Amino acid sequence: MPDLKKSLAYLYLQQSRLRRDIAKRQPPLVIEGTKPFKRYPSAERVLLPRRWDGGEENLWEVLQKRRSARKYLPDTISKVDLALLLWACQGVTAQAGPYYLRTAPSAGALYPLETYVYLDRVEGIPRGMFHFDVKGFQLETLYAGTLGDEVAAAALGQAFFARAAVVFMWSAVMRRSMAKYGNRAMRYIFMEAGHVAQNLLLASQALGLSACPVGAFFDDEMDGLLGLDSEEETVIYLAAVGPAP
Repeated sequence: MPDLKKSLAYLYLQQSRLRRDIAKRQPPLVIEGTKPFKRYPSAERVLLPRRWDGGEENLWEVLQKRRSARKYLPDTISKVDLALLLWACQGVTAQAGPYYLRTAPSAGALYPLETYVYLDRVEGIPRGMFHFDVKGFQLETLYAGTLGDEVAAAALGQAFFARAAVVFMWSAVMRRSMAKYGNRAMRYIFMEAGHVAQNLLLASQALGLSACPVGAFFDDEMDGLLGLDSEEETVIYLAAVGPAP
């Protein structure tokens, strides 16, 4: 299948393979690292409640019932539930030296993902686009406004994004991982996005919310909504969350 073997995806997998016979001979890919956390110093902040109990179902019931759902009631979700969702996908659970360990695993504890949320219907928080400050467990306001239609348009016109109470957007700061792991880091970054998204989906089910992860979107448009340069940082995964019908 020459079409497969000429694809960029196939070439990337081949070029990032680890082989015993060349591992010692291959020169390392030298990439300068970057800060382990991203913050917007001048942003208005929304403190999140630190309460880690949510839902009554056990893990096995949650796994059994988890489904991707694209229908949501037009109700709000609570600020507590939002905090639980954010903690489930990227909350700090321990510190080991300079590393802040989280609910989802990361190669080398480098955590190359950043979490952004568009809040449409969250109790006590105005509509707008926010960045999740992991270390401070708070939201940083990027800008206010009703943006559901814009988010849906950037997500290939998938209308259910405009009906969601919250849209999660995960970006990759590639230098964080590539400075240590070189080309292989991109494999890890996409794996980690899956870990984080699954945590969000399970937490949503436990809270009685519907959720759906999506990888189909116009990259430049989604980056533009967040003010990202698409080079140092770019969106790689989305998820919509809302009250279950």
